[in-house]
Parts: sequence; structure tokens; C-alpha cells
Amino acid sequence: MKRFLPILFFLLLTAVTSQAQSSRTGQPGEGDRIVKLYPNPATSYITFDLQRNYKKGLTVQIYNGVLGKKMYESQNITEKFTLNLTDFTRGIYIYHLVDATGKIIESGKFQVSR
Repeated sequence: MKRFLPILFFLLLTAVTSQAQSSRTGQPGEGDRIVKLYPNPATSYITFDLQRNYKKGLTVQIYNGVLGKKMYESQNITEKFTLNLTDFTRGIYIYHLVDATGKIIESGKFQVSR
């Protein structure tokens, strides 16, 4: 069991990274990131800064990178918001930026270190 979790984590991380890289191909300007995260790795908070194409009605969803459990969701996010990480344990987290129709328009990851 101890060997299974690191292997599963590696496979999940590889799949997310390759999916994010494949979404960057195409016309120039299409693959640019919408969200800028800082600081990364984070300790007590992380700031989401929407860089371009900001439109109202966006939702951010954050999942535990290993277990896949939804940790946080916020609807109608502002252009710049800060998330308190006191309820987050050390590890990798995956975020999805979702538009009003439910389509994921960007995904990424960040690390919480304590």
C-alpha cells in the first residue's frame, strides 16, 4: 500500500501536466494562462489573479491532488482574490476555473508547504 500511493500520485500528476500542455497548442494567444497564482508554493494563503479575458460568473474549484477530493469552491470570483489555506494540509492541489456553462476554461496546480 505504501508503494501504491506514490505511484498513483505520479501518474495523476503526469496526466494533469500532459493535459495542460496539450491544451496550450493551437493558435498564438490561445494557450496563454488566465490565472496567475502567487506565492507558489504557499504556506498560509494563495492569491488568484485573473490576467486577461476576465468575465463575471466564473467559478474556481480546488481539489486535493492525491485524493481528488473537492476542498473548496467559490462562485462569481473577483479579478483578484486571496484564499486562506488554514484548512489545507501540506501537498499538491489542482484548481479548475469554470465558466457559467460549466466548461473548464483553465486548470493548474499549486503546492501548500508548511
